[in-house]
Amino acid sequence: MSGPHRTPKSSSGRPGASSGRRHGTRAGKDAGRGQRTSPARERRVKGESLVGTEAELEIGNVGHGGFCVGRLDGRVVFVRHSLPGERVRVRITEGGTGDRFLRADAVEVLEPSPHRVTPPCPYAGPGRCGGCDWQHASLEHQRELKAAVVHEQLDRLAGLDVEGIVVEPLDGTGPDDGLDWRTRVEFAVTEDGHAGLRRHRSHEVEVIDDCLIATRPVIASGVLTTSWEGCTGVDVVDASGLEEAVLVPLHADGTAGADPTVLELVAFEDWEHGFEVAARGFWQVHPGAATTFLSEVVEMLDPVEGEHALDLYCGVGLFAAGLGDAVGESGHVLAIEADAKAVDHALDNLAEHANVEVRQGRVDAVLGQAARGGIGADLVVLDPPRSGAGRRVMEQIAQLGPRAVAYVACDPSALARDLAIAEELGYRLTDLRAFDAFPMTSHVECIALLEPAGDEELEDDEDDEDDEVLDSDARAEADGDGTSRSVL
Repeated sequence: MSGPHRTPKSSSGRPGASSGRRHGTRAGKDAGRGQRTSPARERRVKGESLVGTEAELEIGNVGHGGFCVGRLDGRVVFVRHSLPGERVRVRITEGGTGDRFLRADAVEVLEPSPHRVTPPCPYAGPGRCGGCDWQHASLEHQRELKAAVVHEQLDRLAGLDVEGIVVEPLDGTGPDDGLDWRTRVEFAVTEDGHAGLRRHRSHEVEVIDDCLIATRPVIASGVLTTSWEGCTGVDVVDASGLEEAVLVPLHADGTAGADPTVLELVAFEDWEHGFEVAARGFWQVHPGAATTFLSEVVEMLDPVEGEHALDLYCGVGLFAAGLGDAVGESGHVLAIEADAKAVDHALDNLAEHANVEVRQGRVDAVLGQAARGGIGADLVVLDPPRSGAGRRVMEQIAQLGPRAVAYVACDPSALARDLAIAEELGYRLTDLRAFDAFPMTSHVECIALLEPAGDEELEDDEDDEDDEVLDSDARAEADGDGTSRSVL
């Protein structure tokens, strides 16, 4: 297999330059981003087990996690392989008589949704491969379901009514059909050495001969036709800067084979850059994601020469590179990352950016130290892991008083929690876009723009609070018990 070919690290032009900041209503650094199929922690059943019990249910709204919600004798049931509005026969897969909720598969569709389609993959379905969630829904409806989840999470957890949110497709390697996009896959291996993918919330491996959402070079690597005896898994990486996919076996003793460096290429308009990253390191799995997210972040932040920026959870330096070029030689970018190997690659990738500084350590610790040293920030981009940034980091950002913050999120619930904290600290959501970076799955990527709430807005909030106190009964009668505030 050919090794990585380095491209010049120098960049030209300014990525994503725009004439002004955009407002309006336009709409993986962990396992969730990489779409790994690791089993969930086994759930302890309360009371008598109901596993295997079947019942007919009416299916309600979509839930966060690749299921829809039904009710059985007043108890919530999370039903996979169903769609809103359907009537289905379900089989309970988790839970007992004492549990608050149950999990189930739809094993028979009695009244189908008009959005239901035949899954393109023969391994998708109840009790089968857990790599996808929505193969039984049209691609357009999948995006509608994801938009509904984003809306519901921001409403419920942050009190924000995000109007008109749309989940947008990303440019990929072929037609927009939801297939052939996954450039990084961790396959599980059976005891007799066959590669496959884990079943949903299970240690069992579904042996497969193809994965339709994986790029063709991943499958052409031979991972599914090779015997992997003595291994528990194998990572396959189809990097944009390599001619062939790279395979990294994961041995039964917990060690991994050689973790080579691969090259990822990002180019748009008059800007291009090569990024070295460990094969098992973090990089966006959709071939169009890195370019789109960098362009969108730079457009949202609208940097000008001489400004100071922070890139938190910087990985191998994607956003730092773009911002470094945008703020120019008179500006400065501080990039912070905890993972030592990623920092080594970031230092290499950013070697020709004299205005970019990379520091290793926990974001909250390094950011606190930098703040005590008097660092300033006009702009911030953060791309935290699935769990989100959390209160401490959000407080540290707010204390620096940046004029704009771009938050890249792979989990809408974590984003919502952090947006609620940001609003407490005087920062409002002013723009939001959502992207279908993981078709056929329940995952969705969001990029949010936060800006300081002006004095006039704060006064409006106080007036609104007074109105709610004086007229709470009338509002409750007119609007129910909702307390969401319309944004954007």
